[in-house]
Amino acid sequence: MNTPISQLLDRKGRDVVTIGPTATVFEAIQLMDQKGIGSLVVMTKTGKIAGILTERDCFRKVILLEKNPRQTLVKDAMTKKIIYVTPETTVDDCMSLMTQKRIRHLPVLENNNLVGLISIGDLVKFVASEQDLMIRNLEKYIEGSL
Repeated sequence: MNTPISQLLDRKGRDVVTIGPTATVFEAIQLMDQKGIGSLVVMTKTGKIAGILTERDCFRKVILLEKNPRQTLVKDAMTKKIIYVTPETTVDDCMSLMTQKRIRHLPVLENNNLVGLISIGDLVKFVASEQDLMIRNLEKYIEGSL
């Protein structure tokens, strides 16, 4: 699908839940649970992206290492190397990047500013709705030409 990710963000919304690097992993898990999401973008006080904290990070870097999530800071568990896309990146390119890098969340940056976050679930939902629309349009075309 050559649809730019900006169209997906227009439908989904551009709100991103963030957390500071000095919050505890426990606080981050509580926030993710409260919002029903699987990741948080970690932002510095100056508004720069410091990293991303995912459920996978919490399990692998805290729980499996038997660290206390109430004492472990987000900055010590987050993924620091950010893989991101721009609003012009296509849905296909995002899906390919997520598959290749084995990640489930992509921050969307425009001029170094965070403008959204997409998940693999967002992409699947978008593709499914686009395919459903195409099927309905084809059915209408066939019915009209019979």
